[in-house]
Parts: sequence; structure tokens; C-alpha cells
Amino acid sequence: MNKKEKAKLIGEVLDQLFPNPSIPLEHKDPYTLLIAVLLSAQCTDARVNQVTPRLFALASTPEEMILLKPEEIEKIVKPCGLAPTKSRAIWKLSQDLIVKHEGQVPKSFEELEELPGVGHKTASVVMSQAFDEPAFPVDTHIHRCAKRWGLTSGKNVVQTERDLKTVFPKHLWNLRHLQIIYFARKFCPALKHSKEQCPICSQF
Repeated sequence: MNKKEKAKLIGEVLDQLFPNPSIPLEHKDPYTLLIAVLLSAQCTDARVNQVTPRLFALASTPEEMILLKPEEIEKIVKPCGLAPTKSRAIWKLSQDLIVKHEGQVPKSFEELEELPGVGHKTASVVMSQAFDEPAFPVDTHIHRCAKRWGLTSGKNVVQTERDLKTVFPKHLWNLRHLQIIYFARKFCPALKHSKEQCPICSQF
């Protein structure tokens, strides 16, 4: 079975188990999604969803965010870890959005990745989930599963992203990205993983 055949089989299982996966990070628009994704670096989505309601109650637009001091943002986002770095990035990117993008989140990878604190993965999540542009953000869950399923040699997430984009059809990237995250959490964890009981790993 080659990689594309494997991917087709994997897709069939994912479609059965998670036909309509929701976006894990709670948000109301591209800006709040951008902030939530930035906060999710080295932090669980569940923890981010506990923190963002308090932050967004004070500031849910770039214009409101820059009225806060970075220190105020830092106190709120502290449970997410890396709070000093993340709070400065949130304040500065909010300022950049106002100055360079009329307060709107840009709709291109290049412009997103120019924003403070926004790397390729964050930009990919925003492009796929806020603007429905094909992207395949790779987090630790997706990286782990892709290696276990033999879809990538998995030297790094850049390579994994490239490999997954070649085996899954482009129009399914956004869907597969979310499905694999949910699958990994439920059936394919990093620890105490049972290959025999995993609906996908057990087939290879």
C-alpha cells in the first residue's frame, strides 16, 4: 500500500469518526482566532479557552487591545505560559494591524507571518479556519500520527506538512487537519497508545 492509498483509507476512517469537526479554539472572528492561536503555542486548547473569555471581555479588537498595557495582558494570559513574550506579541501585532492593515487581519500567509509572534503554523491555522484557504498546519498531534501512519519520515514539522500536502487532496486539507487533531487526542495519544485498539494504526 503506497502513501496515497494509505491516506485514502485514513480519510475514510476520519470521515466516519469525525465528519464535522469544530474548531477547537473558541473565537468570534479572525482577530480573536489569531490571538487564541498565538496563545496556544506550548499550551492546550482547553487552557486557552479558559483564558480568552476574560481577555476578550476587556479587548476583542486591535483598537481595544492597544489601550491595555502589555503588563495587563500578561497577567491575564499567564496560565498559558510564556506570558511575557505572548503579551508583548499580542500588543505589538494589534498595533501593527491598525497601522498597516486598517485594523483587519490580513488574508495572506506572507502578511500574517510578518506580524509579531506569528509563525507559519499560526498563519496556517488562521488562513484555514478564518478564511477557508487550503492549509495544513502541523502540530505535535498531527506530526505524531503522520509518523505512526508512515505518511512522513517526520524529521520536522516542515517536512511533515510538505508530505501530508502531497498525499491528501488540497480541497480536504482543512478538514483533515482538524480530524487528525481530534483523532490523535482520542485514539492515538503520545503515551499509553495501543496500536491494536487504534482504529487507524491497527490497520497498518
